[in-house]
Amino acid sequence: MPLQVAAPSERQQQLLEQLRQADRELSGQDLHALLRQGPQTMGLATVYRHLRQLQQRGLVRCRHLPSGEALFAPTDRDEHHLTCVDCGLSVVLEHCPMHDVHLHGPQTGGFRLLFHTLEFFGLCEACQQRQAQP
Repeated sequence: MPLQVAAPSERQQQLLEQLRQADRELSGQDLHALLRQGPQTMGLATVYRHLRQLQQRGLVRCRHLPSGEALFAPTDRDEHHLTCVDCGLSVVLEHCPMHDVHLHGPQTGGFRLLFHTLEFFGLCEACQQRQAQP
């Protein structure tokens, strides 16, 4: 029998809507600031609690920058990144190389797959040139 998951709460729907309207990934701080401008405010701890619950439902993904900052996006926006470990520049990959990979049965170890993330880390051209200078 498939797992029944309750619909997102009104506050979770607010967060999802903000993430879907954004043209980039947003931090919890970004979402908190956006919600403070609207009619229904939400405390920062509440924003992070609901983001975690949305992530556990497979509706939101999170990625961590080398700086430690967490960025959130809806999982239906399938983006993956190249990120510079020096300056933090992130570039979206045009194609996800994981779409052709399919995990089934024993490979999943009983996990119900929700989403995947893929990120590569390195040095951008500008940081390579800067570091090569004496």
